[in-house]
Amino acid sequence: MSSQIDQKDINNAAWAACDNFRGVVDPAQYKDYILVMLFVKYISDVWQDHYEAYQKQYGDDDVRIRRKLERERFVLPVVKLTERNDKTGEETVLDEFPPTYYSLYERRSAANIGELINIVLDHIEESNKSKLEGVFRNIDFNSEANLGKTKDRNRRLKQLLEDFHKPQLNMKPSLVSEDVIGNTYIYLIERFASDSGKKAGEFFTPLKVTELVAKLAGPKPGDRICDPACGSGGLLIQAAKEVGDRNFALFGQESNGSTWALCRMNMFLHCFDSARVEWCDTLNSPLLVENDRLMKFNCVVANPPFSLDKWGAENAESDQYNRFWRGVPPKSKGDWAFISHMVETALEKQGRVAVVVPHGVLFRGAAEGRIRQKMIEENLLDAVIGLPGNLFPTTNIPVAILVFDRSREKGGARENCKNVFFVDASREFVSSKNQNTLSETHIDKIMATYATRAEEEKYAHVAEFAEIKENDFNLNIPRYVDTFEDEEEIDIDAVQREIDALEKELAEVRVQMAEKLQQINRGE
Repeated sequence: MSSQIDQKDINNAAWAACDNFRGVVDPAQYKDYILVMLFVKYISDVWQDHYEAYQKQYGDDDVRIRRKLERERFVLPVVKLTERNDKTGEETVLDEFPPTYYSLYERRSAANIGELINIVLDHIEESNKSKLEGVFRNIDFNSEANLGKTKDRNRRLKQLLEDFHKPQLNMKPSLVSEDVIGNTYIYLIERFASDSGKKAGEFFTPLKVTELVAKLAGPKPGDRICDPACGSGGLLIQAAKEVGDRNFALFGQESNGSTWALCRMNMFLHCFDSARVEWCDTLNSPLLVENDRLMKFNCVVANPPFSLDKWGAENAESDQYNRFWRGVPPKSKGDWAFISHMVETALEKQGRVAVVVPHGVLFRGAAEGRIRQKMIEENLLDAVIGLPGNLFPTTNIPVAILVFDRSREKGGARENCKNVFFVDASREFVSSKNQNTLSETHIDKIMATYATRAEEEKYAHVAEFAEIKENDFNLNIPRYVDTFEDEEEIDIDAVQREIDALEKELAEVRVQMAEKLQQINRGE
């Protein structure tokens, strides 16, 4: 196939490959098999494309071709399957092949195809340890528990390999741009999230929400950008797009091993090879450190798990990085723990933070209220943006975005800005059957309003410190943006006249019905 491949075609072909698993494997699980296969197909196609180009250049000089291929982004040296003779100790080579999708496709009818896929994944990981170490450790293509008994498993895997052999899924650089491949990966994650219900929260933030959060964070060229609860990496990628060039550095941390692996592959598919994504619990074991101190970032963005229970409050008092000096959030609600971490990792006097939170963060009292008050008194909070309900596949509750700006600190460029800007965008959304969304128009309106910090009746309000203090540092949006709608006045006399007319009409109809019934009784 020589023509360019359309985004829609590659999306549809990749989604169709999921049919083998539907109704048999949970979407939250089979997403891993599909996305890993997409990644293997991608690096195989790039490798194959370059191999063919070198063949044209060097003919049958396989040594020179292999030497060139050793400089690829991902190297794929030959796999040798051997058998040892117990008596002589000699090894016999049973099979050898490059660890690519195409080698697996040729062996798709093998009785041990699940095992062969695992061998290829191990070989790819081992040969590219600096980039891929651990990425495939949580996926088992030979799992009876996930993919069924041998006969069913082999049939599914054979079909999966055949589905990825469609022309629409030929991801050679000469046929499809890296943007298209990255978009397909994100498209699949979005579809999986839609099918996965509550489990989707572990790996997915809706695309329009990520776009808004990234815009509010405002990353610039040269910035270090971090997401401490990065899921599959969508918010990091969106923040990268906001920069406008390739002059940035991406950092993330994710506690779920499978989701961390998805994020690593997502980074490679978007050619962010140098992104540093750590696998561990951010609140209890932050790994983005240098010289025994937390790394500092220009932009920190996140959609952390809402009101996380058992987040590690018992360890917070003795936190070696002193992130919770303003107070320890309650053990059953980790929202302010994530916010505290994010603010502490933002660069002093310049770092920006944008975080998605449930509304309870705005008004809950006790320890949370005290932390909230301190951050407002420090002049860190810049804006509170209220969003509509039912934007997430995991919950139908409305959420908010908090924006913190450390340039408002003493000595920062915005130290003279002492107010908090409130926007109530909760009533403006695109409604759909399963899930609401934001349109570009809605996002543009929020960003334009935020940029001007202009008052707008029933939509936006600038709250001075004194007003917030008067409200006991409660940030509940209706306290600041009055969205009360006056009920339309009712003309009682007009309503009574309408009732009288209807009753008269009803009386006439009853007379007509009575006459008809009499006619029927008389047999007329």
